[in-house]
Amino acid sequence: MTPDPQSRSDPAADPTVPPAPEARGAALAEAVDEEWAFRVVVAVRSDDLDPNGHVRGSAYLAYGDHARWAALDAAGVEPADLRARRIGPVNLETTLRYHRELRPHDAVEVVTAFEWGTGRTSRVRQQLRRGDGVLAAEVSSVGGLLDLDTRRLLPDPGRYWLAIAARPELLGLG
Repeated sequence: MTPDPQSRSDPAADPTVPPAPEARGAALAEAVDEEWAFRVVVAVRSDDLDPNGHVRGSAYLAYGDHARWAALDAAGVEPADLRARRIGPVNLETTLRYHRELRPHDAVEVVTAFEWGTGRTSRVRQQLRRGDGVLAAEVSSVGGLLDLDTRRLLPDPGRYWLAIAARPELLGLG
């Protein structure tokens, strides 16, 4: 059964979708500081390396993707809730800027900042830092929330995330 389209225009209006649990992610993350809303540490794995022993470019992007989904999880956003609302996040553009090499067995700290506006898209900025604190790379993404029925971007995605997330501060909201 498809939810009433009105529930997508007002994210809190759908009574069939339970709110995200209050405590979800409480032990996983805290807001980092005024600039960075979320932090996670990822280990460089052997399968992240190319034949020359360098971390593959696609692995840098995967670290950024992992951190974005970890932020949603820590904020209490459940993929099942998104599916029930018939909405889903989409990535429209990603830019990767390398600064320093990541090496095998490095611990990579990924800090994430979400930038919300009033249009149909938002921006996510991320820094990947080596264990010694050196900036290894920056990832910048533009994304939105897609109405899965109309296949159109929803207006003001921050409003939806604010209504869905138990801990919106981890998404730079509230």
